[in-house]
Amino acid sequence: MGHEASSTLTSLLLVTGLAVAVPLIAARFRRIRVPVVVMEILAGIVIGGSGFDIVDPLPTLTFLAEFGFAFLMFLAGLEVDFSLIIPRSEQRETAEPFYRNVTFLGAAVLAGTIVLAGLISLALAALDVTRSPALMGLILSTTSMGIVVPVLKERRMLVSEFGQALLVGALLADFVTLILIGVVVAFYERGLSLDLLVILLLGVVFAALARVGHLLDRWNVQERIAELVSHSAQIGVRMALALLVAWEVLSEALGLEIILGAFLAGALISLLSPEGDEMLREKLDAMGYGFFIPIFFISVGIDFDLQSLFASPSALAIVPVLIVVAYFVKVVPALLYRLRFSWRETLSAGALLSSRLSLIIAASAIALELELVTPATNSAVILLAIVTCTLSPFIFNRIAPEPEEKERHGTILVGDGDLAGLLAQRLVRRGRTELALVGDCSGRIQQALDQCVLKFDRAPTSEALAAAGAERAEALLAVGTDETVNVEVARLARQTFGIPNVIAVASSLEHYRVLRALGARWVQPSMAMMLSLEGALEFPAAFDLLARMRGIRVREAELRDPNLGGHTLQELDLPGGALVMGIRREDEVIVPRSDTRLRLGDTLMLVVPEEQLDEVRAWLGSSL
Repeated sequence: MGHEASSTLTSLLLVTGLAVAVPLIAARFRRIRVPVVVMEILAGIVIGGSGFDIVDPLPTLTFLAEFGFAFLMFLAGLEVDFSLIIPRSEQRETAEPFYRNVTFLGAAVLAGTIVLAGLISLALAALDVTRSPALMGLILSTTSMGIVVPVLKERRMLVSEFGQALLVGALLADFVTLILIGVVVAFYERGLSLDLLVILLLGVVFAALARVGHLLDRWNVQERIAELVSHSAQIGVRMALALLVAWEVLSEALGLEIILGAFLAGALISLLSPEGDEMLREKLDAMGYGFFIPIFFISVGIDFDLQSLFASPSALAIVPVLIVVAYFVKVVPALLYRLRFSWRETLSAGALLSSRLSLIIAASAIALELELVTPATNSAVILLAIVTCTLSPFIFNRIAPEPEEKERHGTILVGDGDLAGLLAQRLVRRGRTELALVGDCSGRIQQALDQCVLKFDRAPTSEALAAAGAERAEALLAVGTDETVNVEVARLARQTFGIPNVIAVASSLEHYRVLRALGARWVQPSMAMMLSLEGALEFPAAFDLLARMRGIRVREAELRDPNLGGHTLQELDLPGGALVMGIRREDEVIVPRSDTRLRLGDTLMLVVPEEQLDEVRAWLGSSL
């Protein structure tokens, strides 16, 4: 027993050591941009049976890899944004023709992919590549959200119309193919019988829990849980993990694949996650990608059967065939995107959606376990995943047009009550001279500026926002009395016009989730009042400065000058006595110190003398 435990720890030490070393090595080769998970698989091949064979696949390591597999599917479910897949009623009312809707396009592309992949899989079955054309067709229909999202973020396309279309397409591919894979696997395990109805039972449980969650939301139970999370020992993480294990147990008890239960557990948390859940997601990501998931991918490499692939010339020859087929079944249906986008965008969409990684490896592993594919075919599918997730981002970056970098300036204020008028007056006094108002042009709004852009009856249209200068605006505030209108305005501002800074007033948790998905900022009236009162009590001097300041401006600016990147704040001699109050780097807020080193793309929060605004703007190569 002691020897077995020692051997297990030695194997685990080797695997976890590689999990640490691989990202460090990948960081040294940024120009190649090979995904870390690909390098983890390659590292597993090196130490596994196809390489030096220096690690023993013991039961403990196998269990950790299987749990990492489930955790990966759990986090994939957590990424599902139902507000993108299922348009809200107010979105449907103002939508374009159905054939240009991004959800319809994503569904049509996926349907075309599944049909094409299924037909080609019939031919692959004749070549003895698979015993299940249906399952192989679904394997070829998958897409990797883990590749699509980072590429769109890097190109600053995530909130554009094109980026949202690709995001919806990838979400649908992940969600639908995984559900269908669960159905096909259940069919092969149970046959065509009433036992297949257990999948419907799993769906009923999901819907019932979702309904219960919404009822708890109405009774403010989630807010009490949130308070408990903030005062207890990681209770949020414990609840999430308990839900994951519970769905795995339920799936296993029903005779279904545990990855289906893990995926639905993550999707349920995504559907019901309370306000302020970003920290919980970060903790779950840290647990998954910090420990369990790297063990899974390294174990995939350890189990990689390179010998069987090279031992069979026909199996080796099938690799380039699978690669060609993988792109064909995605690029051809993706031509439907031409109904809305340019040819370059359309072709690049097909290339990026061809990237496959986690789900294709998972599905192939299940097919191997059921003996529906040979070990050589499974190895070929893993090679397919490695090639597509490396090559597809490269093709996308070469074909996709660069997003237009517009010089944005001006603010749009959308509202129909006294709050809009008061806010307009204060913004004008603080130097926001390029201010356009869209709303009911009467009362305080009429007093705020000489003229109003447009009066609307229910909700401003894209034409109204365009007339207000939305194509070039840097900020939009939606502060109307109808919160549904505010959310719709935020959607138009982000998806149609790409306005970077969008702020909307809303109270409900449902509206918060939509705004978060859009990348808009959310202001809850009661919370804003509470913070103001608390600030006036706890920080009276700072509160007076912000409320009454004359000749001083608080501004944000993105660092764009390449000559300033890499310098510390101590070396950064801002003109005019401007001070850096904080730094926002991606999702992290940094408290600045003299030795804090800046990076290109950092957003600096500055206190700037009014007369120095233009000088600081030019010095940073940005807008203030």
